[in-house]
Amino acid sequence: MVVVPVQRTAVPRDARTTNLASALGRAVATRVYLPACAIALLASALIAAGLLTQWGGASFSGSLAELHLVVVGPASLIVIGVILVVERLRPAQRRPLVARGHRQDVLYTLLHATLGVLLITALTLSFQSVVERALPWIVLPRMGLVPHAAAIALIFVAMDACNWSVHLANHRSRVLWRFHELHHSQEDMNVMTVFRTHPLIHVSYLLALVPGVVLLANGVVSTTLLIVYGGIVAFAHSNTNLGFGPLGRIFVSPNFHRIHHRVEGAQDVNLGFALTIWDQLSRRAVFPTAATIRMDTGIPGRPLRVEQEGERARHIATFGAQLLGPFRPMPRPVDLPSVRGERGVAEAAPPSG
Repeated sequence: MVVVPVQRTAVPRDARTTNLASALGRAVATRVYLPACAIALLASALIAAGLLTQWGGASFSGSLAELHLVVVGPASLIVIGVILVVERLRPAQRRPLVARGHRQDVLYTLLHATLGVLLITALTLSFQSVVERALPWIVLPRMGLVPHAAAIALIFVAMDACNWSVHLANHRSRVLWRFHELHHSQEDMNVMTVFRTHPLIHVSYLLALVPGVVLLANGVVSTTLLIVYGGIVAFAHSNTNLGFGPLGRIFVSPNFHRIHHRVEGAQDVNLGFALTIWDQLSRRAVFPTAATIRMDTGIPGRPLRVEQEGERARHIATFGAQLLGPFRPMPRPVDLPSVRGERGVAEAAPPSG
């Protein structure tokens, strides 16, 4: 018997290191959605920059107190309380007094009112500091011919346009959608659904701060105006059968925004926060009819764990799973159907109800 020696080919150390890194990367990718981690790293980098620049000279505690007043101050709580009453008097869909979705949204309201305002304050001050330092020319000088009220109105409209643009991006970008889908997972729409957002989604909405930075020398949006803006957005998410009649051509009503949360059909319509004009200009406005007022909401197929699953809600476990959801790989590719691909692209029909 003749034994033939086996010749082993030496593998270069660099190649072994590369193969090991590649295998490790594949192993991590099967357990973690890496683009979502990039959003978390971006948020961390921004906050670190804010700390290093001492928040651009702004008062962190003062800004935090103002935001806390906007979110859960007395005026905001009164607005939310009134809307909760209206939901019982004129609901779009009949729901128990305390439905599963309502209880889940209470958890997000508490998160938003505590850790959420801390994160948003840190991100806001950091972003403003970075923009002002990197692009000092972006801040327009004081324009004497422009009244203060006109400057504030311009900031309000431009801010709403930026929010609309980011909202559209959240529906077209897969990585942003992974954070935004939590908001759309609500099947029991109510006023507190406005707080049902992933904390890191606020990284994308930093773009809405740019108009305020540009016109900083000409006026600052007051806390009162921010409370009014927040109240409009919260009311739009409420479970109320209410439209604004002819004013529905301008302002977002609950009946208008409910179509955006529909479970059937593309959801990249009716993206406006306070104003409908951006949807009309982009031909994404679908005005309410009798058939749309009571339509079901949620995400087809429930790709994200929701509290409506199972005999028991298991709110805490579901809460944790929803917050970790963006970082977990999807079992199948994310499908983001667009109204542009549907027959009968959104037409601006006359508002109803």
